[in-house]
Amino acid sequence: MKFSYEAYTKSGAPKTGTIDAGDQAEAEDKLRRKDLLVTRISGDRESSSKARYSKAKGKGKAKVSVKIVSEFARELSVLVTTGTPLVDAIQSLETQAKSESWQSILEELRGRLEEGDSLSDAMQARHEVFGPVFCSLAAAGESGGNLDVMLIRVGKLLRQEAKIRSNIAGAMMYPILLTAISAVVLTVMIGLVLPRFAGLFESLDTDLPPTTKFLMMISTIMRSYWWAIIPGFISIIAGFVYWLRSNHGQQTAEVALLKVPVLGKTICSIQTARIFRVLGLLIESKVPILESIELTRRSVSNSLYKDLLTKAENAVTIGEPVSIAFATDDLIIPSAVEAIKNAEQSGRMGPVMIQLADYLDEENETVIKSISSLIEPLIMIGLGIMVGFIAVSMFLPLFDLTASAGQ
Repeated sequence: MKFSYEAYTKSGAPKTGTIDAGDQAEAEDKLRRKDLLVTRISGDRESSSKARYSKAKGKGKAKVSVKIVSEFARELSVLVTTGTPLVDAIQSLETQAKSESWQSILEELRGRLEEGDSLSDAMQARHEVFGPVFCSLAAAGESGGNLDVMLIRVGKLLRQEAKIRSNIAGAMMYPILLTAISAVVLTVMIGLVLPRFAGLFESLDTDLPPTTKFLMMISTIMRSYWWAIIPGFISIIAGFVYWLRSNHGQQTAEVALLKVPVLGKTICSIQTARIFRVLGLLIESKVPILESIELTRRSVSNSLYKDLLTKAENAVTIGEPVSIAFATDDLIIPSAVEAIKNAEQSGRMGPVMIQLADYLDEENETVIKSISSLIEPLIMIGLGIMVGFIAVSMFLPLFDLTASAGQ
């Protein structure tokens, strides 16, 4: 690989040129042996990219969790604070990477830094991993000379986001498990237990109650047409998922969820907290307000809140305050809008938004736990009612037969 360099000879004369070497360290060593004092050295971008990034590009757009990126920001901030050069810091984190895909991303990041890119530009090449907010704050830190502070802020932001996702996933895990067990129990009872009663009912030669006839019909249909029911069920699930991923399906689902009692209010509160945290952090980091709103909009997945932030961006463009755009919709709670309005007048939008986000996140955590604790007994009650209905329907003909025999 060829490296171009700028150096000085022993006599102090400047010298430029290129040198062939396997890597940058070898190139520097060769130049030192020639008694040259190297001031700048860089490899051929095209060839080095081909050598360094072939592994990373082969993996395509790797999926990296928010937790891993947040740990990267925190550890990098510690290394930068201690005066470690960026290239050395990322190389250290690269050797500690547990995932092969994450290691390849760090390798690409380090390679771009060695070629002269800034950290923000290097991360922008992998924007699907680091996100627009991280890239923007890194650029602000580099231009302001406080990269370590920005990395600490990004780490806190991403850790909070990972905590919220973990809380939601943990709260929903047990209800989902109960629902799956309920479905398996009902399928086994209807598909395997009920057919054993069918022969007994036929031998009794007596009229069956309507509920028993209904269950026997369901059991017969499931056993006779299972080959069509299973693919049909899978097709319905796949079609529903495909519809949800479409723009129309996503918007319809988002509007429907917001109308659900308790759940809709919780979703609004979670989205509001996230928007306020990101927007407040960007404003506090001296990012221009219009750019802050745009970056926040790009980091939001909910289409309704994307539209809301677009309105806020348009309002700021024509000279109106952000609070006016937030007040025109029910997506932001009124008390939060009033707080933002006062913060705009006092010039403390960043800190106030972050405080509001902290308050809302604490409240949301309590609400999520409460909803989870309510869903679990409801599922158990529903499962008990269905199993009880099946049991009573199966034994009711036997009770009737016993009563008639006694008479």
